[in-house]
Amino acid sequence: MFNPDCVACGLSDGRLDLPGGLIHGTSLWRVEHCIGPLGVGTLIVKPIRHVEHLGDLSGAEARQLGPLLRRIAQVVAELCAPRQVYVCLWSHGPLHIHFVVQPETDELLAEFSAHGPKLQVGMFDRGTAPDSTAVAAFARAARNAFENDVHGNECRSAPLR
Repeated sequence: MFNPDCVACGLSDGRLDLPGGLIHGTSLWRVEHCIGPLGVGTLIVKPIRHVEHLGDLSGAEARQLGPLLRRIAQVVAELCAPRQVYVCLWSHGPLHIHFVVQPETDELLAEFSAHGPKLQVGMFDRGTAPDSTAVAAFARAARNAFENDVHGNECRSAPLR
């Protein structure tokens, strides 16, 4: 299930430190805060099992994905009040696929004068990881939002190993 050489798997199985901890999980997916320089409030959605290609998702993984991404975008919007919430698939390498759910805020636009991929490139070029205290606070707020889901979504937490 886990690949010993994979950073995403290492964050899931505890070999690597996960700032903010697990935010939400289903029986097949995990939601975590991004460990890279994409800012506080940027979440990662990844399958629990090591998957390198979108086409390799199981039917059950695919069925959970849409409602889960929708709810995560709602949570990010509720907590960050962004202009837009970006959702993009990253599987370069190929690596363990993961969806990046990132708020585009007025502050980011003012700092980088860029949208979408150009914003992300600018943030990576700057290379500054967010403050761990702010990440932990956001993760707590996001966990609370999932636990108090008032949207009637079908992405409720399921027991994880």
